[in-house]
Amino acid sequence: MDEQGKRIKEYVEAHGQEIIGDLVELTKAQSPTTCKELADACGQKIRELVKERVGIDGTIYPQEKRGDHMSFTLGEQKEQILMLAHFDTVWDKDALPLRQEGDVLYGPGAYDMKAGLVSAIWAMKICKELELPLQKRLCLLCNSDEEVGSGTSQALIEEKARESAAALCLEPSQGQTGNLKTARKGTGKYVVTVHGRAAHAGNEPEKGVSALEEAARIILFLHSLTDLEKGTTVNVGVSHGGTRANIVAAQAEMEIDVRTWTMEEAQRIDGIIKGLKPSREGITLKVEGDIGRPALEFTPRNQQLFALAQKTAEEMGLSVEGAFVGGGSDGNFTSALGIPTLDGLGAVGQGAHAQHEQVQLSAWLERVALLTQLVTRI
Repeated sequence: MDEQGKRIKEYVEAHGQEIIGDLVELTKAQSPTTCKELADACGQKIRELVKERVGIDGTIYPQEKRGDHMSFTLGEQKEQILMLAHFDTVWDKDALPLRQEGDVLYGPGAYDMKAGLVSAIWAMKICKELELPLQKRLCLLCNSDEEVGSGTSQALIEEKARESAAALCLEPSQGQTGNLKTARKGTGKYVVTVHGRAAHAGNEPEKGVSALEEAARIILFLHSLTDLEKGTTVNVGVSHGGTRANIVAAQAEMEIDVRTWTMEEAQRIDGIIKGLKPSREGITLKVEGDIGRPALEFTPRNQQLFALAQKTAEEMGLSVEGAFVGGGSDGNFTSALGIPTLDGLGAVGQGAHAQHEQVQLSAWLERVALLTQLVTRI
């Protein structure tokens, strides 16, 4: 470990309880995606924390239905490192208690991903306070709608990414392994509505055209597109239709989730779904939806960034590996633009979106030190 690494590690160890305290306070500031009032209150807390810790003000990007997005910039260097940290959570207010048991903190959004947000704030603070030699300015972007697809923040993320030499997504690592996320599947969401013709199922079934029968055919076809060896999954997770058992169903609807490792594969599946045709007269189909997040692929530029992080970790006395994961993040957007992207630099723990959501505090503090050293190396 070099002298700078030692200084960073000692600083984090000396301020560990303060860092944990900040995570506790931000976790208390509950911020479900669906409640603008609570999300904005959390956003205000974040701005106050950044001002207190780093001494800088943020830029606010007002939203009508979601919490306001924010960005914070440290340094005036020509090039920029983008740090991504959403502050919305999947949890409704008071759905999950906050508690600490020894080295583990439990709470709504603590793991996914308030810990990563706190990591970024303290990395900025440490860089400023220790006067570390940043080669590029740091931009922390905090959005409030990642858990529902980043619909109102995607354009902002892409705008900031185009200004950046690299993007670090501070989502949690791969559970308790602590592995960084070097690839993520792309996602697509679709709704297919089937219209048929109603008729009395007992007296005149021949006059009806069953939308449910057509939906069943489509579901079987769509599920046949799943290729586990290739990593492609097509899942009809919700389906409903009809009104009564004695009526030939006039309408049916299905919701489809698609996951792929590459954009090429996503576009292939997208074309198949949008090209669905009725199998018989009397049936009409309506297909809505699109590719959502593009895949975060393990490109050569992403490989180089991961190699740098792995080398930096080794120098800090840590061992990290890379992992391919099925869920998407905002890092998918930056990588798709060709920006070197690395994900999973936030908390170590487990239980994202689950009742046992938790952060392993000592392991997380090591990642705060790693992040700080890494941003000086890029």
